[in-house]
Amino acid sequence: MLLRLAHLTATNALALLRLLPMSDRDKDIEILALRHQLLVLQRQVGRPVFADTDRAVLAGLLHHLPAAKLRHLLLLVRPDTVLRWHRDLLNRRHAATCVPKRRGRPPTVRSVRALVLRPARENSSWGYRRIHGELAALGIKTAASTVWEILREHGIPPAPERQSTTWADFLRGQAEALLACDLFEVRTLTGARLYVCAVIEHATRRVRILGASAHPTEDWIVQLGRNLLMDLQDAGSRAGLLIRDRDSKFTAAFDALMSDAGLKVVTTGIRIPRMNSLIERWIQTCRRELLDRTLIWNQSHLLHALREFEDFYNGHRPHRTLKQAAPFNPLPEPIHVPAQVRHLDIHRRDRLGGTLHEYQHAA
Repeated sequence: MLLRLAHLTATNALALLRLLPMSDRDKDIEILALRHQLLVLQRQVGRPVFADTDRAVLAGLLHHLPAAKLRHLLLLVRPDTVLRWHRDLLNRRHAATCVPKRRGRPPTVRSVRALVLRPARENSSWGYRRIHGELAALGIKTAASTVWEILREHGIPPAPERQSTTWADFLRGQAEALLACDLFEVRTLTGARLYVCAVIEHATRRVRILGASAHPTEDWIVQLGRNLLMDLQDAGSRAGLLIRDRDSKFTAAFDALMSDAGLKVVTTGIRIPRMNSLIERWIQTCRRELLDRTLIWNQSHLLHALREFEDFYNGHRPHRTLKQAAPFNPLPEPIHVPAQVRHLDIHRRDRLGGTLHEYQHAA
């Protein structure tokens, strides 16, 4: 509206400059012609529509004229309407310059609002009464209704609706005790089908390639389970849950072996790969970074490539969950000396014929 009003003001100012050199006779003739055109328009148009900018321009031009003279003008609206438009403009300008006094209670301090939201998000079973009591124990005086209003404004539902635990929350809260395993298929150059079994730790993101076979029998799966348990014992792992899908290759003997060792087997839902998302994501990474770029000759070649990728994944590849560190290698101290940054000597180490690259400082 302000841009259009400025445009109309500039247009009328230019029109005024055009009228200055005109004689009174020419102006009278133009006025009569305009009045006649208005009569023609009034016969054709029932009720004209004025925009806010049109009202502002007409009110600004005609408010200097007395009401008696306005009544003799030929206008598309009544003179009282023009005067009302002018009063509205004055009231609007006055309202913009005067700051109204705030009514009701003063707003809650921002730090208190943040403190109300924090326990609500960290404790799904806490309602507004429980949060109000926690604030009182901290010496922060506020009304329980204020706590309820803050939660409502930020879209936080009541405690009974927040107590249901999602699968993602379960995985996040039990990461220290979680393992995930899965079987995936690899094709060789001759079209032979090989099955690979891999296990990942949720907390450390460490991957273990347990083995590969063209015929994943029950005895083979059980032997892989024994190898896994011995490796976990040597590493001092505190895992207590093992997530797997409902693949028939994981037999009851495998589950019994895990249970005897203190690992509870948790099966995912039917056709819900997101319930085992970490190992599924690792399989996708393995295919994209290794298997899709490598021609696999046979089982021994596959195991060699997977062992190299396992060492690369655990010892060098950065992980966002670990703040870009590798499971076996924490991040070094950042370089703060400008001279060292300006003279970097970085060497590349190739693995598997250049399929995998590692960048390291020169010794």
